[in-house]
Amino acid sequence: MKAKVVFKTYNQSQLSLLPPSYDDLVPVNHPVRIVNTIIDQIDIADLERSYKGGGTSSYHPRMLLKVIIYAYLRNMYSSRKIEQ
Repeated sequence: MKAKVVFKTYNQSQLSLLPPSYDDLVPVNHPVRIVNTIIDQIDIADLERSYKGGGTSSYHPRMLLKVIIYAYLRNMYSSRKIEQ
């Protein structure tokens, strides 16, 4: 029997204390918005099915894909540089 996959909560519209919304920090014409829009439209069901499940919750693969693609767009290939 396959264990159920549990992802960490992933809500881009979540408000924070300061500023009221992350949208306030990112300009309207910023490239990260283009990456966000494109990845939101891609079907990643095969990628989600590849997760085994069990153990602690995982970061959502859609969010991780957005981070990696944006980092590659900025010519960052090192995970340490991406983390910064």
